[in-house]
Amino acid sequence: MPRPTERLALLARALPDAVSRGEIAAVFQPQFSLSTARIASVEALSRWRHSSLGLILPSEFIPIAEETDVISQIGDRMTELACAAVSIWQRTAPGIEIAVNISLLQLRNTDFAARFIRFVDAASADIRSLIVEVTESTRAADVPAAAQNLRKLADAGVTISIDDFGSGHSSEEQVAALPATELKVDMQLVQNPGLDGGDRLSEAVRFGQARKMRVVAEGVETTEQLDRVRELGCDRAQGFLLGQPESSQQIGARLAAPG
Repeated sequence: MPRPTERLALLARALPDAVSRGEIAAVFQPQFSLSTARIASVEALSRWRHSSLGLILPSEFIPIAEETDVISQIGDRMTELACAAVSIWQRTAPGIEIAVNISLLQLRNTDFAARFIRFVDAASADIRSLIVEVTESTRAADVPAAAQNLRKLADAGVTISIDDFGSGHSSEEQVAALPATELKVDMQLVQNPGLDGGDRLSEAVRFGQARKMRVVAEGVETTEQLDRVRELGCDRAQGFLLGQPESSQQIGARLAAPG
């Protein structure tokens, strides 16, 4: 087992070719409508299956990828996998949506929107089923091309979502800067709503509702948390209580099941 510094160096050397070696894979976590209790959308989550180190989670390799243009390679691959999956699911679940995480660093590329749309078209997926979740890696104001790319996607029918709202740069500034219509409340607010003495969860939900945004609660792990986000009027919920990340085939089977 390599020491932490050795492991980090090993990952940094191996990551640039991970996509070309076919090591970047996707798993899919369902997101449920709180009004129907059915799967409304699915989030595509990246995994790195390294030949010797085994399964590596995004929390470990995405920060490395964001230091270089490898994040664009991984982002393109995840978009490709997500479009392929939702194209299949739509045969039995026409209204299903899929969310892809996009770092604002990727949005520096002026051709990002056009490239994203090409992946959707190549998979024959309904572009209205795509959700772009903008992660908090950097502030929107620091990426002049970001809003332009996202407006192009929104105009094409893609839903723009602010991920991890209430933490880091995912704040009111992001909502103001980007053409977002969905707000994903950070799991820390869902799990610890009164951490700073107030009720940050209800404040975040009210913020989204006041702007007529679809509000999604992340990280729901207990029935108490589920009851709370339902009581506050969240539209959707996601978390281990409701469903863990699964393969495309497993999600497809769930969507095709009656009831």
